[in-house]
Amino acid sequence: MSATGPPARLRIGSTAVTPARDQAAVCLDVGSTWTKAVLVHPDGALAGFAEHPTTVADVLAGVDATVRAVTATGRDESPEVLACSSAGGGLRLAVVGTERLAATEAGHRVACTTGAHVVFVHAGPLEPADVRALRDARPGVVLLMGGADGDDPAGLLHNAGRLARSRVRPPIVLAGNVAAREDALALLKATGRTVVPCDNVSPEPGMVLPDPVRAALASLYRRHALGGRGPAVAPRFRRLVRTVTPDAVGRGTAELARVLGRGVLVVDVGCATTGVHSVAPDGQSHRTVEGDLGVRAAAGGVLVEGQAEGLVDPVEADLLGPTVARMAGEVGYVPSSPGSAAEDRRVAALAAVVAVRRHVRVTGPGEAPAVVVLSGGVFRRSGAGPASVVATLRADPELAPVLDGAAVLVDSDFTVAPAGLLAARGRGAAAQALLRDHLLG
Repeated sequence: MSATGPPARLRIGSTAVTPARDQAAVCLDVGSTWTKAVLVHPDGALAGFAEHPTTVADVLAGVDATVRAVTATGRDESPEVLACSSAGGGLRLAVVGTERLAATEAGHRVACTTGAHVVFVHAGPLEPADVRALRDARPGVVLLMGGADGDDPAGLLHNAGRLARSRVRPPIVLAGNVAAREDALALLKATGRTVVPCDNVSPEPGMVLPDPVRAALASLYRRHALGGRGPAVAPRFRRLVRTVTPDAVGRGTAELARVLGRGVLVVDVGCATTGVHSVAPDGQSHRTVEGDLGVRAAAGGVLVEGQAEGLVDPVEADLLGPTVARMAGEVGYVPSSPGSAAEDRRVAALAAVVAVRRHVRVTGPGEAPAVVVLSGGVFRRSGAGPASVVATLRADPELAPVLDGAAVLVDSDFTVAPAGLLAARGRGAAAQALLRDHLLG
C-alpha cells in the first residue's frame, strides 16, 4: 500500500482558521514503526480504525495509506485530519567528557525522562578517529561536558575546538567547566554549530546536576520526535503534523482527568519510547518520556534497565535475550504465536514498570491515581493478555503504594491521543465523549 499524494477531499486541520465541530475527524498518530488512525464522528463516536507500517523512505506514503483505509470505513466524505507524530523515535545522545565514569553517569542521568538514550560515550581528548566513531554513532544531539568548576579547562576547550572543525552537525548541549564555557561557546559558534549552553552538569567531582541539561534535551526531543524531515516529505508533512505524540497523549490524559474528576496515570508503551503522563485531582500534570524503553527499537534498553532495577534475574535475561534481539532488529515484527505474544507482553510490562518508577522518582508519589491506562499497540493486539501486565504493575513493590486502589484500563480502541488531538482543536465535547464511550464505557 503506497500513495503519491494526499487523499481526495481531506482538509488539513492545522491550516483551517476555525475548528469544524460538525465535521468528522481523522485522528492520526505517526509512530516510529506504525501509523495509526481513527475516524471520529462529531459526537465522539468511533467510525473506524486503521494502521499501516510507517514508511521510512517516504513517511507520507504510510500516512496516505492509513488515512485512505480509515476513511473508507465511514460515510463522511470530507473529514478533517488532525495529526501527531513520534516518527523520529528516541533522541540519540552522544556524551563527550574528560573522565569516563563521570561522562557515563551524567549521560544516563540526563537522558532519563527526556526521550533520549545514550548511544556513544567518549572520555579524554578527541582525536580524529574518535570523531569518526562519534559520527558513526549517528547522534541526534551531543552533550559536551568536562571538568569540575575550578579544574583546568584545557580538555573542554580542546574537545570544543575539535567538534567545531568536524563534520558532526547535531546540536551540542554545552555543560562543562564554567570558566571555559564562553570560550568553548565561541569556538563552536564560529563554525555555525547549534549550541545550547547549560550550567555545568558535574560542577564538583562525583556530583551530577542533571536538571538544566534534562530541560534542554526535552526541548530538543520535541523537535526531533516529529520525524519526517527528508527533503521529499518535509513541506507537506510539516503542514500536516505540528504536534508531537506526547503532547497529544498528555492533552488526552488531561481530558480523561476532567471526565473523571480524579487523578489519572497513562502509560504509553511504544516501539522506540515509553511515555508516562499523570494528572492529579487538582489538575497539576507531569510528563516523562523514556528514549531507552520500547518494545521494538528500544527493546534492548528494557532488558538492560530491567536487570539494573532488579526486575529481571540472570536466568530470565538469558531467556529473553534472543527475543529482545529480534525485536530490536525487526521493528515491524508482529508475534504470530501465543508464546511470542507472551514475550511481547513481558517486555511491555517491564518497560511500563521501569518508566513509571522513573516518573514517580521525578514527580514524587503524590496522591494515588483513580485510573491507570495502558496505551500502545502491544496492548491493543493482546486481547486478554494485558492482565499479566496489570499484575506485574500491581505486584511491583515500588509501585504498589502508588497504584493502590486504582482501576487499570487498556486503551484498546486507541482513544487517548485522538482525544488530545480533538481537544486541542476545540472539540472538547467530542474528546470527552470518545473517552467516556470507548475507554471508560
